[in-house]
Amino acid sequence: MDTFQVILDLSGTFVFALSGGMAGVKHRLDLFGVLVLSFAAANAGGIARDIMIGATPVAALSDWRYIAVSLPAGLLTFYCYPLMDRLSSSVLIFDAAGLALFAVTGATKALAYHLDPIAAALLGMLTGVGGGMMRDILITEVPVVLRADLYAVAALAGAAVVVTGQMLHLPSSAAATIGALLCFGLRFMAIRYRWRLPVAAGGGHQ
Repeated sequence: MDTFQVILDLSGTFVFALSGGMAGVKHRLDLFGVLVLSFAAANAGGIARDIMIGATPVAALSDWRYIAVSLPAGLLTFYCYPLMDRLSSSVLIFDAAGLALFAVTGATKALAYHLDPIAAALLGMLTGVGGGMMRDILITEVPVVLRADLYAVAALAGAAVVVTGQMLHLPSSAAATIGALLCFGLRFMAIRYRWRLPVAAGGGHQ
């Protein structure tokens, strides 16, 4: 990936690490638990992406910058949680930002490894949702992607913009920016206005 894509990838790592750290503090984990949750939320999607496209050793473990970004974010949420909570009323905002950044970088890296457009878009979606899934599993919650308003759909839309941009020979930075904004916008509006896909009826309480 070029410098712009690396910046997006590290930015996504940081904001997902914040979401993981905030979830850890909310569940009253100790410092080690918060750091583990930060790293897992920040890097699980990227690790899954790199393994599936054969980009090994995976960037999250071979590039020191991913650890250097993840752990300080965990420390920040652990020691400055009241401030972080005031800056963002919900972990969902950080999660939406991470989702957007990872969706576009996942699709971009998949294209760089010569995956076809449909596979690249799906891998971008997987990169976006993977960190949040791992975070939620570790705190024994149903993953947001299975119950939230337009989560995977938003990631797929952002990744599809990147793929379409390459097919139209648009600058990769422009396509990535538009895709990230679309994904974040869809997710933010879904949170704000409770847009959601149909929910299965029966079998449990609301």
